Amino acid sequence: MGVTIKVDDDELQTIFDYLIQMKSNDSFVDFLELNIESLDLDTGYVTFDMREPLMGNPIFRTLQGGVIATVLDIVGGHVAFLNVFKRVKGAPFEKQIKRVSKVATIDLRVDYLQPGKGERFTAKGWVLRAGNKVAVIRMELHNEMQVLIAVGTGTYSVG
Repeated sequence: MGVTIKVDDDELQTIFDYLIQMKSNDSFVDFLELNIESLDLDTGYVTFDMREPLMGNPIFRTLQGGVIATVLDIVGGHVAFLNVFKRVKGAPFEKQIKRVSKVATIDLRVDYLQPGKGERFTAKGWVLRAGNKVAVIRMELHNEMQVLIAVGTGTYSVG
């Protein structure tokens, strides 16, 4: 199935489509089967379903902690990416790609609050602070019952 990315900005969707074409078909993100969405350029969402390969505890059917951290990092990176895009929107495609390609994780902190039980999960991220070189993003992971499973704060290189 792989990863799907849906945004409401045609210019941004073109960049995502280009980047998806550039990546390997057997990437780790594809394995996770994530849906990445943004209804605006300020908030990012990642949704995914529980599957056996993502379980850390098969008896209690809970998500593996590394999967939780990875998903939070992905939504955080996505939000940082959106923030950079806002600065280069309308610029030539080559300049946009050069700028958004610089987004990288510097630091990630995850607090696990509840066992990762559920059938469908949503991670949400938003900017706490963004500068020319660094963005700080806050992330949350909920299950389909809106139980808060984990929170994270990520620092991302953006320039």
